[in-house]
Amino acid sequence: MTTSTAVAIVLAALSTTITNLAYLREHDAAAALPVLSMRRPLHSLQLLLRDRSWLLGFAMESSGFLLYAAALALASLSLVQSINAGGIGVLAYVSARMGRRQLGRRELSGVILSVLGLLALAVSLVGGSGEGGRGSTAAILLWLGASGAAALLVLLLGRAALGAAVAAGIAGGLFFSIGDISTKLVTQGGVRIGFLLALVLGYSLGTVLLQLGYQAGGALTVAGVATLLTNALPIAAGTVVLDEPVPSGAYGGLRILAFAAVTAGGVLLASPESQAAT
Repeated sequence: MTTSTAVAIVLAALSTTITNLAYLREHDAAAALPVLSMRRPLHSLQLLLRDRSWLLGFAMESSGFLLYAAALALASLSLVQSINAGGIGVLAYVSARMGRRQLGRRELSGVILSVLGLLALAVSLVGGSGEGGRGSTAAILLWLGASGAAALLVLLLGRAALGAAVAAGIAGGLFFSIGDISTKLVTQGGVRIGFLLALVLGYSLGTVLLQLGYQAGGALTVAGVATLLTNALPIAAGTVVLDEPVPSGAYGGLRILAFAAVTAGGVLLASPESQAAT
């Protein structure tokens, strides 16, 4: 493992911890506000900006993003995103403590699986540098476009079937994944700085949808579902469209298992059973 990869891991771990704590603060603040609506964006924005607790949460989230961007400048998207995926364990644990309840069996299994996945990832780094690739710009644009279209489809059709909280979490996670992938592209410099627009749009829409979701459901319901997609999609994109290498042999197999474990942990934590308990 190179020094830059080691530094990236530390930065990513700090980023995901701060970001998930920020989600909890934003949830509690947004849930206490009058009803927010995308039909009245300026009014809703004023409500959020006047709330000091929400502003502190947003400042924490912004700090987490800066650490995330620094980690991406040093290592591959899939590697950094896998570290971030473990942060859902922080979200589950702290939300349970704040709610003065015990983690359910499914939630606890999700936390353990996420941690084991991170340990497997650490071992797999012996077989690779963790450096990223560049991939095809056309393939990247297709991926981002499909993610945005899926988010809009969920917003249009998913509320009745899934509920407002879950639909907002899914759509928000899809938009956040666009922001995360775009952040990696911007750190590559050159003409890819143009992806800054997708970065801003992805994070802005994702943030708005999370606040709307927070008023309809618990933090683990909304942020848990969003975090699952925010991590799983960029991990897949790293390999599929950015041509990020996977080590060969046993280390390669271990890394694939690690990616699968942190994703499965997110699925367990964002499941209906855990949502009901939140």
